[in-house]
Amino acid sequence: MIFLKKQNALLAYILIGIGIFFLLRQLKIPILTDFYSWQTFLIVIGLALLIHGYSAKHYQNLFSGTIVLGVGIHLHGLAHYSFWIDHWAVYVLIVGIAFIIQYSKTKNGLFPGVLLILLSLLLIFSNRLAINLTWLNDIIHFIERFWPIILIIIGFYLLQKKK
Repeated sequence: MIFLKKQNALLAYILIGIGIFFLLRQLKIPILTDFYSWQTFLIVIGLALLIHGYSAKHYQNLFSGTIVLGVGIHLHGLAHYSFWIDHWAVYVLIVGIAFIIQYSKTKNGLFPGVLLILLSLLLIFSNRLAINLTWLNDIIHFIERFWPIILIIIGFYLLQKKK
């Protein structure tokens, strides 16, 4: 019964967020016109997962809520702001932040979070590396070329680690 109550709370947060979205859309507030998009739905769902995760102590929702919110914010930024960084490593950054948010409540995920954040920042800003660090640039180009294989290897490692 408690499980159903917690699930109803998540649905309630999502419905409240979507209701606010459509209400603001009908009011046509000029400063909010950039938020009348499908990316805003990702932001609303991510916020609902985070609010539910914290309020119901459903801390497993913090990771997924952070990822959905982060992807929604990133896609919104790409669609509406010319200065927004358009690099695939931003998604790695979002996952790293999700690990850190999860760590704040579960004390699990600090190392992968910090590692992913540092890796993503290195990859995002790799084109600004000094000429003295060309060897590091070669490593970054290797990672950028074979990152799907690296993800597969890490996935298999995590599957074996749990056993």
